[in-house]
Amino acid sequence: MAKFHRNDVGSVVLGCPSPTTSVNHFRLCTAFSAASFRRKIFDAMSCGSSSRHRHQLMQEMIYDAVLPPPPPSPPTSTTTIRSVLKESNEPIKTKRPVKNSINNGKRDKLADLLNLEEAESDAETTKKVQALEGLKRLVKELQMEREENKRAAASRVRLLTKDDPESRVTLAILGTIPPLIAMLDFEDFNSQIAALYALLNLGIGNDQNKAAIVKAGAVHKMLKLIKSPNEPSQAVSDAIVANFLGLSALDSNKPIIGSSGAIPFLVKTLKILDKQSGCQARHDALRALYNLSISPSNISFIMVSDLISFLVNALGDMDVSERILSILSNVVSTPEGRKGISIAPEAFPILVDVLNWTDSPGCQEKASYILMVMAHKAYRDRQAMIEAGIVSPLLELTLLGSMLAQKRASRILEVLRVDKGKQVSGNLGGNTSAAVSAPIYGSSANQYGKDCLVEEGMMSEEKKAVNLLVQQSLQNNMKRIVNRANLPQDFVPSEHLKSLTASSTSKSLPF
Repeated sequence: MAKFHRNDVGSVVLGCPSPTTSVNHFRLCTAFSAASFRRKIFDAMSCGSSSRHRHQLMQEMIYDAVLPPPPPSPPTSTTTIRSVLKESNEPIKTKRPVKNSINNGKRDKLADLLNLEEAESDAETTKKVQALEGLKRLVKELQMEREENKRAAASRVRLLTKDDPESRVTLAILGTIPPLIAMLDFEDFNSQIAALYALLNLGIGNDQNKAAIVKAGAVHKMLKLIKSPNEPSQAVSDAIVANFLGLSALDSNKPIIGSSGAIPFLVKTLKILDKQSGCQARHDALRALYNLSISPSNISFIMVSDLISFLVNALGDMDVSERILSILSNVVSTPEGRKGISIAPEAFPILVDVLNWTDSPGCQEKASYILMVMAHKAYRDRQAMIEAGIVSPLLELTLLGSMLAQKRASRILEVLRVDKGKQVSGNLGGNTSAAVSAPIYGSSANQYGKDCLVEEGMMSEEKKAVNLLVQQSLQNNMKRIVNRANLPQDFVPSEHLKSLTASSTSKSLPF
């Protein structure tokens, strides 16, 4: 006999009464075994309901098992228990199909996305294949005999490579560069312009194409076109300048272009277009010369072309002054370039005047760099700077300039101060020799007195020089204040202002 304990009922056995047991006990019914009955009870207890619901469920199971079946439909106790378990498990069974449907929907969407991506990739591949076939036909047209077909193909290359980096790479690989360079031998200006701008666009943002264009002989073809008896039109000349600008951006091309004879052509173009401030070719020529001046090997070609004097005299044009100063900053890095700047007429007065351009900090920084390098390298140049009145603008620059300009101005003043100290020592050379002679026993006090006198003399000379510089600076500042205030030119400062400028020191500058 199997016993099952619960809260309010003793041990029970389902079935008919047994003669050997008491009234409260029953014999196990043969409808199902004890193991299956325990499994049913375990399933009912673990269905997720509350303890109260499980208790009611057990009572209903026992009650249905003990009572006899109704006459119309004789279900067994096993059927009743299964029906009860089925009802208790209905919420769980109703959720499973929904979950499966959701999973099936997700799988269907994922499959749709994968199919869509495959379709898009196939369409993109087809499109790329068609574009490649079109580029191949374009290259074949460039290799045809008829000049009209080549000109049309060159124009098409120009349009395709204007904004498409992939087309530049693909067309260069397919062999577009050699036939375009060969078109520069045509006498038709339209064909030349189409080929030049196609080459220009092929080199935009692509260093490999730039190197391939120069290696294929484009620079010599362009110079040959310029030197031909039939002078090229202005449009062709502008296109060549633009190509030199683009090709000179690559470091390996700079020596080749500089030694080929392109610098004199750029300088000539720059002089012709000097008065046309809005001309794009003028700015392109300046930028190309700047690129070429970065290479030290090109400085000699720049000096031969008489570019330095022209650039120094053009510094008054604010539209191109900063670019000109950038070129001079590269030129001053070599001894030959420094010599060319120092012998240029009015070079130092013009550069010193640039230091007063308070509305252009970039020009002030570049001009101070040029003067700093030249002051550091040559004593003669320092003397020319002092004669040009560099001290007063430098003092003002150390107060009002940018951080970079202040540092460079301070370095120049330091170099000039050292020179001034050397001059004072030279003027006092006779006395210093006596002052630094070997001391004699018993005369240390006299020797110390002589040293003090010499030092006081040197300090007095330096102090006088500093006071003179400060007075000059204050007077120049007063003139600039008068000009800014739009006062009449015959304005005479009062005696009080004169006394201030005569007695003030560098610590009492107005600004």
